[in-house]
Amino acid sequence: MDWSEMLFQGWSGILRTVIVGALGYLFLVVALRISGKRTLAKLNAFDLVVTVAFGSTLAAILLNEDIALAEGATALTLLIALQYAVTSLSVRSSTFARAVRSEPSLLLRDGAPLERAMRAARVTREELETVARREGHRDLSEVAAVILESDGSFSVMGSARQDGDRAREGRAKDGLTA
Repeated sequence: MDWSEMLFQGWSGILRTVIVGALGYLFLVVALRISGKRTLAKLNAFDLVVTVAFGSTLAAILLNEDIALAEGATALTLLIALQYAVTSLSVRSSTFARAVRSEPSLLLRDGAPLERAMRAARVTREELETVARREGHRDLSEVAAVILESDGSFSVMGSARQDGDRAREGRAKDGLTA
């Protein structure tokens, strides 16, 4: 094994990486600007897959000398076109939208975990408690609802009682009375 080849293979590879990397990056930025904000919106699992595929494709263009810049640009354009087609069809067809997009799941209602929904989403009570604490709640009884969104993030809604308490605390802090 030649250790020197492992660390440095010559200036031509470095020059190729700089040129192809800069051009590939510029192409991706321009293509994403043209395709619109929705292309990178991580609203569901499919969007996440496309975003990861962009990064993977750009990395392949940069590091694999067997992939020409034109081939890489074609691959990026194909991903953007497929994302555009899927999102356009999703807007026009609810059947297609249901096939490619998951629906949000209500995991907790009025402080009570919904065991069947949690099991289906593979979420534990401890994970719900962690999500609630991140949002400033001491325990689940303070939470009106926890929803597992279609993009994998959690939405936490405080209880009406707690929201009223916070409003009163804010008014008291400002010297106003209820």
